Amino acid sequence: MAHHKSTKKRIITSKKQNLRNRSYKSAYKTAVKRVLQSDSKETALNEYRKAESVIDKLTSKGIIHHNRAARKKSQLARYINNNLV
Repeated sequence: MAHHKSTKKRIITSKKQNLRNRSYKSAYKTAVKRVLQSDSKETALNEYRKAESVIDKLTSKGIIHHNRAARKKSQLARYINNNLV
């Protein structure tokens, strides 16, 4: 299959970006899961602060949309306030 030089470069860079984005999204999912699996409100709040930091980093890098980030932070805060004692 014929590829131009610039196309070959785009293939290489898109693979790098895909790997990087996958690791960021994995960290995002792990942070959210830790908040949801917390057994007490104190540990949930600590994990929430870490998750909030991860979410904000991903938003600033453009990996997730800012509305999605705001929605997820709101959902996590609501979960902590309503379900944990």
